[in-house]
Amino acid sequence: MIDFKALDKSWTLFLDRDGVINKEVLGEYVLHTSHFFFYDETLSALEILNKIFGTIVIVTNQKGVGRGAMSRSDLDEIHDNMMKEVIITGGRIDKIYFATDLDNESPYRKPQHGMALHAKEDFPHIDFSKSMMAGNKITDMEFGRNAGMSTVFIATTNPETEFPHPLIDAKFISLFEFAQQFPH
Repeated sequence: MIDFKALDKSWTLFLDRDGVINKEVLGEYVLHTSHFFFYDETLSALEILNKIFGTIVIVTNQKGVGRGAMSRSDLDEIHDNMMKEVIITGGRIDKIYFATDLDNESPYRKPQHGMALHAKEDFPHIDFSKSMMAGNKITDMEFGRNAGMSTVFIATTNPETEFPHPLIDAKFISLFEFAQQFPH
C-alpha cells in the first residue's frame, strides 16, 4: 500500500488523459475540443495534486492521429485548451507525452514505458521509484510497473476491475477521490 502522507515534492505523477482527466468517448476518439469534457472535479483534483507532486506529466496513447482520424494540430489544440483550463484553476501539468503509433508493440505506446523514459530525459530529477502512474486501464498499470512506479487505478470507466490486483497499488473511483488522500 502507498503511504500517501510520505509523499513530497520529490515525487512525480504520471497521468493518463482519457478516462482520468476527461470523459472518454466510448468506441471513438476525442477528435477535437468540442469532444473534450473534464470530469466534474478534475480541475479541483489537479489543483490539489499541484501542491503535492514536484512534477506532473500526462502520458497518453493517441492512435487517432496515427490512423488519420485527427491531425496533430487537432491534438495540439485539445491539449492547449486543456492546459489553459488547468492553469486558470490552479493546477499544473509540466508536459504532455503522447504516442500516435499504430503498432501496439511500439516502445512509446503504453504499456511499454518509452514515454516515461522520454519524460526522464526532459526532467532528469525524475526517480521512477518516487513516481506514481494514475490511469483507468490495466495497460496504464503495466506502463507504471514497466518503469518501476507505484500504480493508482482510477475506476471511472472500468469500475469492475478487481482489487486487490497484482498490478494495482491503490484504486479510487475518480482522480478527485485520489487527490483527497493527500493532506491539503
